[in-house]
Amino acid sequence: MSLPVRQQVVYWGAAIALSGLALWGLGDVILPFIMGGAIAYFLDPLADRLERLGLTRVAATATIAVVATLAFVVVSLAVLPMLMRQLTQLVASAPDIAARLQSFLTTTFPSMMEQGSVINETLATLGETVKARGGELAQTLLSSAMSVVNAVIFIVVVPVVTFYMLLDWDRMVAKIDGWLPRDHVETIRQIARDIDKVLSGFVRGQVSVCLLLGAFYSIALMLAGLKFGLVAGSIAGALTFIPYVGAIIGGVLSIGLALFQFWGDWVSIGIVAGIFAAGQFLEGNIITPKLVGTSVGLHPLWLLFALSAFGTVFGFLGMLVAVPVAAVIGVVARFFLDQYLGGRLYIGITGRGSGTPQEENEHEA
Repeated sequence: MSLPVRQQVVYWGAAIALSGLALWGLGDVILPFIMGGAIAYFLDPLADRLERLGLTRVAATATIAVVATLAFVVVSLAVLPMLMRQLTQLVASAPDIAARLQSFLTTTFPSMMEQGSVINETLATLGETVKARGGELAQTLLSSAMSVVNAVIFIVVVPVVTFYMLLDWDRMVAKIDGWLPRDHVETIRQIARDIDKVLSGFVRGQVSVCLLLGAFYSIALMLAGLKFGLVAGSIAGALTFIPYVGAIIGGVLSIGLALFQFWGDWVSIGIVAGIFAAGQFLEGNIITPKLVGTSVGLHPLWLLFALSAFGTVFGFLGMLVAVPVAAVIGVVARFFLDQYLGGRLYIGITGRGSGTPQEENEHEA
Protein backbone atom coordinates (compact mmCIF):
# COMPACT_ATOMS: atom_id res chain seq x y z
CA MET A 1 0.00 0.00 0.00
CA SER A 2 1.33 3.45 -0.91
CA LEU A 3 2.28 5.93 1.77
CA PRO A 4 -0.11 8.86 2.27
CA VAL A 5 0.60 11.87 0.08
CA ARG A 6 1.51 14.01 3.09
CA GLN A 7 4.19 11.55 4.22
CA GLN A 8 5.58 11.28 0.70
CA VAL A 9 5.85 15.08 0.51
CA VAL A 10 7.68 15.12 3.84
CA TYR A 11 10.16 12.42 2.77
CA TRP A 12 10.85 13.84 -0.66
CA GLY A 13 11.08 17.37 0.71
CA ALA A 14 13.58 16.24 3.34
CA ALA A 15 15.66 14.49 0.67
CA ILE A 16 15.74 17.62 -1.50
CA ALA A 17 16.62 19.81 1.50
CA LEU A 18 19.46 17.50 2.55
CA SER A 19 20.80 17.46 -1.00
CA GLY A 20 20.80 21.27 -1.08
CA LEU A 21 22.58 21.45 2.28
CA ALA A 22 25.18 18.94 1.11
CA LEU A 23 25.75 20.95 -2.07
CA TRP A 24 26.15 24.14 -0.06
CA GLY A 25 28.26 22.77 2.77
CA LEU A 26 30.45 20.27 0.94
CA GLY A 27 30.98 22.13 -2.31
CA ASP A 28 34.77 21.87 -2.35
CA VAL A 29 34.68 18.20 -1.35
CA ILE A 30 32.06 16.93 -3.78
CA LEU A 31 33.09 19.19 -6.66
CA PRO A 32 35.45 16.64 -8.29
CA PHE A 33 32.78 13.95 -8.06
CA ILE A 34 30.14 16.20 -9.63
CA MET A 35 32.53 17.19 -12.41
CA GLY A 36 33.62 13.58 -12.92
CA GLY A 37 30.01 12.42 -13.03
CA ALA A 38 29.09 15.13 -15.53
CA ILE A 39 31.98 14.21 -17.81
CA ALA A 40 31.14 10.50 -17.49
CA TYR A 41 27.51 11.21 -18.38
CA PHE A 42 28.66 13.24 -21.38
CA LEU A 43 30.94 10.41 -22.60
CA ASP A 44 28.69 7.43 -21.81
CA PRO A 45 27.05 7.32 -25.31
CA LEU A 46 30.52 7.20 -26.86
CA ALA A 47 31.49 4.29 -24.60
CA ASP A 48 28.26 2.49 -25.48
CA ARG A 49 28.98 2.96 -29.18
CA LEU A 50 32.50 1.55 -28.79
CA GLU A 51 30.99 -1.45 -26.96
CA ARG A 52 28.64 -2.04 -29.88
CA LEU A 53 31.70 -2.05 -32.15
CA GLY A 54 33.11 -4.99 -30.19
CA LEU A 55 35.19 -3.45 -27.40
CA THR A 56 34.72 -4.38 -23.79
CA ARG A 57 33.62 -1.68 -21.35
CA VAL A 58 37.15 -1.54 -19.92
CA ALA A 59 38.72 -1.18 -23.37
CA ALA A 60 36.18 1.45 -24.41
CA THR A 61 36.79 3.46 -21.24
CA ALA A 62 40.56 3.19 -21.60
CA THR A 63 40.39 4.32 -25.24
CA ILE A 64 38.33 7.37 -24.32
CA ALA A 65 40.72 8.17 -21.45
CA VAL A 66 43.79 8.06 -23.71
CA VAL A 67 42.18 10.25 -26.39
CA ALA A 68 40.89 12.75 -23.80
CA THR A 69 44.34 12.94 -22.14
CA LEU A 70 46.03 13.66 -25.46
CA ALA A 71 43.42 16.32 -26.28
CA PHE A 72 43.90 17.94 -22.86
CA VAL A 73 47.68 18.05 -23.30
CA VAL A 74 47.37 19.59 -26.78
CA VAL A 75 44.92 22.25 -25.59
CA SER A 76 47.02 23.05 -22.52
CA LEU A 77 50.22 23.46 -24.51
CA ALA A 78 48.89 25.06 -27.69
CA VAL A 79 45.74 27.03 -26.87
CA LEU A 80 45.76 28.21 -23.25
CA PRO A 81 49.08 30.15 -23.38
CA MET A 82 47.95 31.94 -26.55
CA LEU A 83 44.55 32.70 -25.03
CA MET A 84 46.09 34.21 -21.88
CA ARG A 85 48.57 36.22 -23.94
CA GLN A 86 45.82 37.69 -26.14
CA LEU A 87 43.67 38.46 -23.10
CA THR A 88 46.55 40.33 -21.46
CA GLN A 89 47.24 42.28 -24.66
CA LEU A 90 43.55 43.13 -25.01
CA VAL A 91 43.46 44.58 -21.47
CA ALA A 92 46.63 46.58 -22.16
CA SER A 93 45.19 47.93 -25.44
CA ALA A 94 41.95 49.15 -23.84
CA PRO A 95 43.13 52.77 -23.29
CA ASP A 96 44.26 53.07 -26.92
CA ILE A 97 40.95 51.62 -28.15
CA ALA A 98 39.01 54.06 -25.97
CA ALA A 99 41.14 56.97 -27.21
CA ARG A 100 40.57 56.02 -30.85
CA LEU A 101 36.84 55.75 -30.23
CA GLN A 102 36.84 59.16 -28.52
CA SER A 103 38.71 60.70 -31.45
CA PHE A 104 36.28 59.20 -33.95
CA LEU A 105 33.23 60.42 -32.03
CA THR A 106 34.79 63.89 -31.61
CA THR A 107 35.29 64.17 -35.35
CA THR A 108 31.93 62.71 -36.33
CA PHE A 109 29.70 64.03 -33.53
CA PRO A 110 31.43 67.15 -32.13
CA SER A 111 28.35 68.33 -30.22
CA MET A 112 28.25 65.09 -28.24
CA MET A 113 31.92 65.22 -27.31
CA GLU A 114 32.19 68.73 -25.90
CA GLN A 115 34.48 69.18 -22.94
CA GLY A 116 32.72 68.16 -19.76
CA SER A 117 30.00 66.11 -21.45
CA VAL A 118 28.99 62.79 -19.97
CA ILE A 119 30.18 60.79 -23.00
CA ASN A 120 33.52 62.56 -23.09
CA GLU A 121 34.17 62.02 -19.39
CA THR A 122 33.08 58.39 -19.60
CA LEU A 123 35.36 57.55 -22.51
CA ALA A 124 38.24 59.44 -20.93
CA THR A 125 38.13 57.25 -17.84
CA LEU A 126 37.00 53.99 -19.42
CA GLY A 127 40.33 52.97 -20.91
CA GLU A 128 42.35 53.71 -17.78
CA THR A 129 39.78 51.97 -15.59
CA VAL A 130 39.89 48.82 -17.70
CA LYS A 131 43.68 48.88 -17.74
CA ALA A 132 43.91 49.46 -14.00
CA ARG A 133 41.20 47.01 -12.98
CA GLY A 134 41.17 44.58 -15.89
CA GLY A 135 44.39 42.82 -14.97
CA GLU A 136 43.42 42.80 -11.32
CA LEU A 137 40.01 41.36 -12.17
CA ALA A 138 41.48 38.65 -14.39
CA GLN A 139 43.98 37.72 -11.71
CA THR A 140 41.25 37.66 -9.04
CA LEU A 141 39.03 35.43 -11.15
CA LEU A 142 41.91 33.12 -11.88
CA SER A 143 42.90 32.94 -8.22
CA SER A 144 39.31 32.35 -7.11
CA ALA A 145 38.81 29.61 -9.65
CA MET A 146 42.07 27.92 -8.74
CA SER A 147 41.23 28.08 -5.03
CA VAL A 148 38.07 26.06 -5.74
CA VAL A 149 39.20 23.91 -8.62
CA ASN A 150 42.93 23.61 -8.11
CA ALA A 151 45.42 22.00 -10.40
CA VAL A 152 45.46 18.75 -8.44
CA ILE A 153 41.71 18.27 -8.96
CA PHE A 154 41.96 18.85 -12.69
CA ILE A 155 45.07 16.76 -13.20
CA VAL A 156 44.44 13.85 -10.82
CA VAL A 157 41.09 13.61 -9.04
CA VAL A 158 38.61 14.52 -11.81
CA PRO A 159 40.12 12.15 -14.43
CA VAL A 160 40.20 9.29 -11.90
CA VAL A 161 36.59 9.90 -10.85
CA THR A 162 35.53 10.18 -14.48
CA PHE A 163 37.29 6.95 -15.43
CA TYR A 164 35.68 4.85 -12.71
CA MET A 165 32.24 6.40 -13.09
CA LEU A 166 32.34 5.87 -16.86
CA LEU A 167 33.52 2.29 -16.31
CA ASP A 168 30.68 1.50 -13.89
CA TRP A 169 28.00 3.80 -15.32
CA ASP A 170 25.57 1.10 -16.47
CA ARG A 171 25.94 -0.82 -13.21
CA MET A 172 25.33 2.33 -11.16
CA VAL A 173 22.17 3.14 -13.12
CA ALA A 174 20.90 -0.42 -12.61
CA LYS A 175 21.67 -0.26 -8.88
CA ILE A 176 19.86 3.05 -8.43
CA ASP A 177 16.91 1.68 -10.39
CA GLY A 178 16.73 -1.17 -7.89
CA TRP A 179 16.40 1.34 -5.02
CA LEU A 180 13.34 3.08 -6.46
CA PRO A 181 10.07 2.80 -4.47
CA ARG A 182 8.13 -0.02 -6.08
CA ASP A 183 4.79 1.77 -5.99
CA HIS A 184 6.13 4.59 -8.17
CA VAL A 185 8.87 2.87 -10.13
CA GLU A 186 7.31 3.30 -13.58
CA THR A 187 6.45 6.95 -12.96
CA ILE A 188 9.98 7.70 -11.74
CA ARG A 189 11.48 5.83 -14.68
CA GLN A 190 9.40 7.88 -17.10
CA ILE A 191 10.45 11.12 -15.41
CA ALA A 192 14.08 9.93 -15.51
CA ARG A 193 13.76 9.15 -19.23
CA ASP A 194 12.36 12.64 -19.85
CA ILE A 195 15.19 14.20 -17.83
CA ASP A 196 17.76 12.17 -19.75
CA LYS A 197 16.17 13.28 -23.02
CA VAL A 198 16.43 16.93 -21.99
CA LEU A 199 19.97 16.61 -20.66
CA SER A 200 21.22 14.57 -23.61
CA GLY A 201 19.51 16.89 -26.05
CA PHE A 202 20.61 20.12 -24.46
CA VAL A 203 23.68 19.58 -22.29
CA ARG A 204 25.50 17.07 -24.47
CA GLY A 205 24.32 18.66 -27.69
CA GLN A 206 24.81 22.26 -26.66
CA VAL A 207 28.26 21.66 -25.17
CA SER A 208 29.26 20.13 -28.50
CA VAL A 209 27.79 23.13 -30.33
CA CYS A 210 29.73 25.52 -28.07
CA LEU A 211 33.00 23.68 -28.69
CA LEU A 212 32.51 23.48 -32.45
CA LEU A 213 31.43 27.11 -32.86
CA GLY A 214 34.15 28.34 -30.48
CA ALA A 215 36.76 26.51 -32.55
CA PHE A 216 35.23 27.78 -35.82
CA TYR A 217 35.08 31.42 -34.70
CA SER A 218 38.56 31.35 -33.16
CA ILE A 219 40.29 29.72 -36.12
CA ALA A 220 38.42 31.79 -38.72
CA LEU A 221 39.07 35.09 -36.92
CA MET A 222 42.77 34.31 -36.51
CA LEU A 223 43.03 33.35 -40.18
CA ALA A 224 41.31 36.64 -41.02
CA GLY A 225 44.14 38.41 -39.19
CA LEU A 226 42.16 39.70 -36.20
CA LYS A 227 44.66 40.36 -33.44
CA PHE A 228 42.45 39.12 -30.60
CA GLY A 229 40.55 36.52 -32.62
CA LEU A 230 41.10 33.67 -30.15
CA VAL A 231 39.64 35.67 -27.25
CA ALA A 232 36.62 36.85 -29.24
CA GLY A 233 35.97 33.39 -30.68
CA SER A 234 36.25 31.73 -27.28
CA ILE A 235 33.78 34.19 -25.75
CA ALA A 236 31.32 33.69 -28.61
CA GLY A 237 31.59 29.91 -28.34
CA ALA A 238 31.26 29.84 -24.55
CA LEU A 239 28.05 31.91 -24.64
CA THR A 240 26.47 30.02 -27.53
CA PHE A 241 24.37 27.88 -25.13
CA ILE A 242 22.18 30.98 -24.68
CA PRO A 243 20.53 31.51 -28.09
CA TYR A 244 21.69 34.66 -29.90
CA VAL A 245 23.66 35.97 -26.88
CA GLY A 246 26.94 34.36 -27.91
CA ALA A 247 26.66 35.55 -31.50
CA ILE A 248 25.66 39.09 -30.47
CA ILE A 249 28.37 39.57 -27.84
CA GLY A 250 31.05 37.82 -29.87
CA GLY A 251 30.03 39.62 -33.06
CA VAL A 252 29.97 43.07 -31.46
CA LEU A 253 33.34 42.44 -29.80
CA SER A 254 34.95 41.08 -32.97
CA ILE A 255 33.58 43.75 -35.30
CA GLY A 256 34.56 46.45 -32.80
CA LEU A 257 38.10 45.08 -32.65
CA ALA A 258 38.14 44.81 -36.45
CA LEU A 259 37.12 48.46 -36.77
CA PHE A 260 39.96 49.41 -34.44
CA GLN A 261 42.55 47.24 -36.22
CA PHE A 262 41.42 47.47 -39.87
CA TRP A 263 39.91 50.98 -40.00
CA GLY A 264 39.62 51.89 -43.67
CA ASP A 265 40.11 48.29 -44.83
CA TRP A 266 36.44 47.51 -45.31
CA VAL A 267 37.15 44.16 -46.94
CA SER A 268 38.81 42.82 -43.78
CA ILE A 269 36.02 44.25 -41.62
CA GLY A 270 33.45 42.63 -43.90
CA ILE A 271 35.27 39.30 -43.63
CA VAL A 272 35.02 39.43 -39.82
CA ALA A 273 31.30 40.22 -40.04
CA GLY A 274 30.87 37.46 -42.62
CA ILE A 275 32.49 34.93 -40.28
CA PHE A 276 29.77 35.50 -37.71
CA ALA A 277 27.08 35.43 -40.38
CA ALA A 278 28.45 32.09 -41.59
CA GLY A 279 28.65 30.83 -37.99
CA GLN A 280 25.00 31.68 -37.39
CA PHE A 281 23.99 29.93 -40.61
CA LEU A 282 25.94 26.80 -39.67
CA GLU A 283 24.55 26.84 -36.13
CA GLY A 284 20.92 27.33 -37.11
CA ASN A 285 20.78 25.05 -40.14
CA ILE A 286 23.39 22.32 -39.62
CA ILE A 287 25.11 22.07 -36.23
CA THR A 288 22.27 22.66 -33.76
CA PRO A 289 19.64 20.58 -35.64
CA LYS A 290 22.09 17.66 -35.84
CA LEU A 291 23.45 17.77 -32.28
CA VAL A 292 20.60 19.26 -30.23
CA GLY A 293 17.56 18.42 -32.34
CA THR A 294 14.15 19.86 -31.60
CA SER A 295 13.39 22.11 -28.67
CA VAL A 296 13.95 20.51 -25.27
CA GLY A 297 11.94 23.07 -23.33
CA LEU A 298 14.75 25.12 -21.73
CA HIS A 299 13.99 28.79 -22.31
CA PRO A 300 16.99 31.16 -22.35
CA LEU A 301 15.45 33.30 -19.57
CA TRP A 302 15.07 30.20 -17.39
CA LEU A 303 18.74 29.34 -18.01
CA LEU A 304 19.87 32.85 -17.10
CA PHE A 305 17.82 32.76 -13.90
CA ALA A 306 19.19 29.34 -12.95
CA LEU A 307 22.79 30.40 -13.56
CA SER A 308 22.33 33.60 -11.54
CA ALA A 309 20.46 31.96 -8.66
CA PHE A 310 22.68 28.91 -8.27
CA GLY A 311 25.84 30.92 -8.81
CA THR A 312 24.82 33.36 -6.06
CA VAL A 313 23.85 30.67 -3.55
CA PHE A 314 26.41 27.95 -4.24
CA GLY A 315 29.19 29.84 -6.03
CA PHE A 316 31.26 28.17 -8.74
CA LEU A 317 29.78 24.74 -7.98
CA GLY A 318 26.28 26.16 -8.36
CA MET A 319 27.06 27.43 -11.85
CA LEU A 320 28.26 23.95 -12.82
CA VAL A 321 25.03 22.27 -11.71
CA ALA A 322 22.65 25.11 -12.70
CA VAL A 323 21.78 23.86 -16.18
CA PRO A 324 21.21 20.18 -15.23
CA VAL A 325 19.14 21.19 -12.20
CA ALA A 326 17.15 23.63 -14.33
CA ALA A 327 16.44 20.82 -16.78
CA VAL A 328 15.32 18.50 -13.97
CA ILE A 329 13.07 21.17 -12.45
CA GLY A 330 11.56 21.86 -15.86
CA VAL A 331 10.76 18.18 -16.46
CA VAL A 332 9.29 17.70 -12.97
CA ALA A 333 7.25 20.91 -13.29
CA ARG A 334 5.80 19.73 -16.61
CA PHE A 335 4.97 16.36 -15.03
CA PHE A 336 3.01 17.98 -12.21
CA LEU A 337 1.33 20.34 -14.67
CA ASP A 338 0.16 17.32 -16.69
CA GLN A 339 -1.12 15.73 -13.49
CA TYR A 340 -3.00 18.92 -12.63
CA LEU A 341 -4.53 19.24 -16.10
CA GLY A 342 -5.71 15.63 -15.91
CA GLY A 343 -6.93 15.84 -12.32
CA ARG A 344 -10.18 16.76 -10.65
CA LEU A 345 -8.89 20.14 -9.40
CA TYR A 346 -8.68 21.34 -13.02
CA ILE A 347 -11.43 19.29 -14.69
CA GLY A 348 -13.91 19.53 -11.87
CA ILE A 349 -16.39 16.99 -10.56
CA THR A 350 -18.76 17.26 -13.55
CA GLY A 351 -15.95 17.01 -16.07
CA ARG A 352 -16.49 20.54 -17.44
CA GLY A 353 -13.35 22.49 -18.16
CA SER A 354 -11.54 19.49 -19.64
CA GLY A 355 -11.15 21.21 -22.98
CA THR A 356 -9.27 24.29 -24.04
CA PRO A 357 -10.85 27.73 -23.44
CA GLN A 358 -11.73 27.91 -27.15
CA GLU A 359 -13.41 24.48 -27.03
CA GLU A 360 -15.35 25.48 -23.91
CA ASN A 361 -16.63 28.66 -25.59
CA GLU A 362 -17.71 26.68 -28.65
CA HIS A 363 -19.50 24.16 -26.38
CA GLU A 364 -21.33 26.94 -24.53
CA ALA A 365 -22.33 28.57 -27.83
